[in-house]
Amino acid sequence: MWYTYLMDNVKILAIVGMSGSGKSVIVDYLTSKGYPKVYFGGMIYKEMEKRGIERTEDGESEKKFREEIREKEGKDWVVRQVIAETKDLIAAGQKRIVLDGVYSWTEYCTLKHEFPKALTFLAVVVDKNLRYDRVAVRPGRAFDAAAIRERDRSEIENLEKGGPIAAADYYVLNNGTIEELEEATAKVLKEIEF
Repeated sequence: MWYTYLMDNVKILAIVGMSGSGKSVIVDYLTSKGYPKVYFGGMIYKEMEKRGIERTEDGESEKKFREEIREKEGKDWVVRQVIAETKDLIAAGQKRIVLDGVYSWTEYCTLKHEFPKALTFLAVVVDKNLRYDRVAVRPGRAFDAAAIRERDRSEIENLEKGGPIAAADYYVLNNGTIEELEEATAKVLKEIEF
């Protein structure tokens, strides 16, 4: 087990949810309070850049690479990078860390094993049709209904994304305003003493 004395009073909050559920809104809220984040997608972007693979506007190159690297390097490839970065933050003295974007059941289980007492999962959920409406108009990463349905299917079937959401420790409903989502998140933070 990793250095136990460094883990005293460390709390790690992993944010999970389907595309367009509001994960980024919660992560932005938390980082605005000064909490550092470790971004799962960032590991993919860094590796794509390292290998000279361009990111396409429609997200297809990222999706393809995300699935390929997990197939070739193991389903735990991304989470191994995340764990290393998280440990670096802890070694530097961070006691509160946000994990942005756990995708798979393998990642969930690996994190639970690595940080058993420090880790809490928070799932962001929203009514599907409302989520689809929001995703259709979000700036920079909009998807039409067919594209978001396909992304959902791919993430559930190929990346096992449903497991971490189903097994989350806490849930916040994002059917209202950003302020309501932040208030619901603040209640969870208070409960877990984050």
